[in-house]
Amino acid sequence: MLVSSMRIALVGMKTLPEPDPDEAPLLRDFREAGHEAQVIAWDDERPGDAPESFDVCLLRATWNYYLQPETFLRWVERTSRGSTLVNGPEVVRWNMHKRYLIELAASGIPTIPTVCIERGGKADLQRLGWSNIVIKPAISAASWQTRRFDADDTGAGSFLQKLAQDRDVLVQPFIQDGELAMVWIDGQLTHAVEKAPRFHGADERVTPRPNLDDRHRDFAQNVMAAARQDVLYARIDVIELKDGSLMLSELEMIEPSLYFHYCDDASRRFVEAVEQLVP
Repeated sequence: MLVSSMRIALVGMKTLPEPDPDEAPLLRDFREAGHEAQVIAWDDERPGDAPESFDVCLLRATWNYYLQPETFLRWVERTSRGSTLVNGPEVVRWNMHKRYLIELAASGIPTIPTVCIERGGKADLQRLGWSNIVIKPAISAASWQTRRFDADDTGAGSFLQKLAQDRDVLVQPFIQDGELAMVWIDGQLTHAVEKAPRFHGADERVTPRPNLDDRHRDFAQNVMAAARQDVLYARIDVIELKDGSLMLSELEMIEPSLYFHYCDDASRRFVEAVEQLVP
């Protein structure tokens, strides 16, 4: 079937803290498929191509959205009225606050234990019974303000109290087993990478994971079914425990790195799925 040429925007940010490795393969594959594709910044107020002038706007490297979540949501809503925005505003609203982990756990998905401390609240960290804990904002990205503590470290309570002054905060146990980031494109698990633990200020370190089995595919299917979100892409981050079982650590549906440079087929699948969005 012939597909009409489209104008595609890869939505990023004005100043990237590090290069977006997904940008080059996506631009290449869209252009090879006959489409006009370029990068725009959601936070750039200078005159230029308006998001509404594109057939499709793809949320990609909008890595600073957590600093202005309400402003970002307004941009998302406005853009979705004039263009096809992927993933859409309903997904963004649901996935932005990591309370979704608690919702998925209640749906039966094995999920890293998560306690949400609402803005202005407090918690007795030692009563949680975890020897090592991770404290992070409930709306965050790139491990911003994410720190690991011993539960009896007095600095943990101080850090939590400071964060909770103006935002909701998550507390979770620190689990040392390896983390696997599984990429989901158009209803299918395509590839995965192994990720080293990352905390505030650290660089991301990943290595390709070539072999996925039915255990991974079934887990991914169950997570996506429980989430009940209409998405073109997602990244399902899991912890592989020593007994071989899997535990969800995050479900990224807004701006996850999808590691296309490790899987050309996934990038092409992404492009083909986008082509079906606009008649």
